[in-house]
Amino acid sequence: MSTSPFTGRISGHGGRHAVEVARHHGIDTMFTLSGGHVFPLYDGAVQPEATMRLLDVRHEQTAVFGAEGIGKLTRRAGMAVVTAGPGVTNVVSGIATAHFNGSPLVVVGGRAPDGRWGQGLLQELDQPPLLTPITKRAETVHATDGIATAMDEACRLANSAHRGPVFLDMPMDRLYDQAEVDLAGNAPAWDRTPDPEAVAHIARLISDAERPVFVFGSDVWVDGAEKVALEVAEALGIPVITNGQGRGVLPAGHPLLATRARGAAFGGADLVVVVGTPMDFRLGHGLFGGKDGAPLAKVVHITDASEQIATHLTLAGSVSGDLSHVLRGLGDATKPSGTVEAWRTTLSEAAQAAIATDAEALTSDADPIHPARIYGELNRVLDDDAVVIGDGGDFVSYAGKYIEPKQPGNWLDPGPFGCLGTGMGYSIAARLSRPSSQVVTLLGDGAAGFSLMDVDTLVRHKLPVVMVCGNNGIWGLEKAPMQMLYGYDVVADLNPQTRYDQVVQALGGGGELVTKPEEIAPALQRAFDSGVPYLVNIATDPENVYPRKTMGV
Repeated sequence: MSTSPFTGRISGHGGRHAVEVARHHGIDTMFTLSGGHVFPLYDGAVQPEATMRLLDVRHEQTAVFGAEGIGKLTRRAGMAVVTAGPGVTNVVSGIATAHFNGSPLVVVGGRAPDGRWGQGLLQELDQPPLLTPITKRAETVHATDGIATAMDEACRLANSAHRGPVFLDMPMDRLYDQAEVDLAGNAPAWDRTPDPEAVAHIARLISDAERPVFVFGSDVWVDGAEKVALEVAEALGIPVITNGQGRGVLPAGHPLLATRARGAAFGGADLVVVVGTPMDFRLGHGLFGGKDGAPLAKVVHITDASEQIATHLTLAGSVSGDLSHVLRGLGDATKPSGTVEAWRTTLSEAAQAAIATDAEALTSDADPIHPARIYGELNRVLDDDAVVIGDGGDFVSYAGKYIEPKQPGNWLDPGPFGCLGTGMGYSIAARLSRPSSQVVTLLGDGAAGFSLMDVDTLVRHKLPVVMVCGNNGIWGLEKAPMQMLYGYDVVADLNPQTRYDQVVQALGGGGELVTKPEEIAPALQRAFDSGVPYLVNIATDPENVYPRKTMGV
């Protein structure tokens, strides 16, 4: 939900203006990598007294992933501050990830001084045009007395549906200059009331359906609708598949959770109601049904904002607005068909059969180690409120299959943009946001190369995290498909059993290499008991790649 606009007087340099407004919007941590263009923001955070935590990282992408992780976990914008030029260009992928994830995020970039613009200054670059396509707003603030208003609008915009990143460009001289401003705080609120006729139409579609399925995605969590979603699903008795941060809305083991019967559910459904997630490659682009010659299923799309409604296929119904409001309306107006009980039983039996089939892989004694065995052991030690972070391809695909959260909002992955390197930033955010919870970061050995140096950040800031690296010595998502297409592969191999654990040790954390399946459980226990950033580096079988049906195109 958006926060109220700032009201009051602010005086001092431009950095103090930005920090004071950010604090008003609930931002208590500034993720950054030091740069002279943005020193006034640091000064505003610590003088005359410390009002905002400064969390400095080793690469700007980690600053943005950390701030985005805060947005994903707290449902309130996080903030990253980066210096001009390469500081900004280094965060483009992170901002794009937040854009595709719908994560509330504010990024402040330094900028060469206005007063000498065009003279070939250090890191002089017009930055907003680079970021306009992947932000809700990207602009330069050319006046010190405009910084507070711009920051206020940026925070409100980032926190408002559909959530996403906002970029502010602040010239160095404007940040250092002094100003005094009064903000009236009279910005209008956004109306998110859904169209009641559209809600009623969707309720009729669900009532008439014989084999309906709900899909609950990340925005169910981010929009604060997770409790209502669970209540409505239970009241209507309709099977549910979850994705993204929607995972856990129906906790692991819930009788209506049909994620493990995904193929049967999507193949046999006559109506699929997709709530709070795009109709992208993860959902077959919205093409459901058609199993055994049956017609394609009708599709309904429910989103938090109108621009998110799918336009690439014909929908049977759609509505946008406050997701709790929409779901309550559906719960009140829907009278499910008498056939839903049999459909529910069919999917429950399919899910239980899949879970029973899992047992062999999850307990496998294969040597080299089957990746699934890692998740069999991990499931035994994860608490109900554990935050699980996936940063990788093949190894994390197994996690998506075998790790089922017990609470919503506790699963973080790169999302549909598929950008590796999120792991350390998300780990930092999780430890800050959930100080008493287990934080487990799952790394492919390829993904580890993108951000492992920021273990140094975890160590310096005393943020213990358990990291598990599935080390198969290959780029699993690329090697197998290239073999399938060409009968050979290139640029798909890494060094087997690289000692990423020793990298973590060198940076001040702990770690060990595991090569036998029976070594996994005790190594995980040592990691959880260590109280430091700890990497369990597990050598897995490179021949055992995830059996995927799509490459995301």
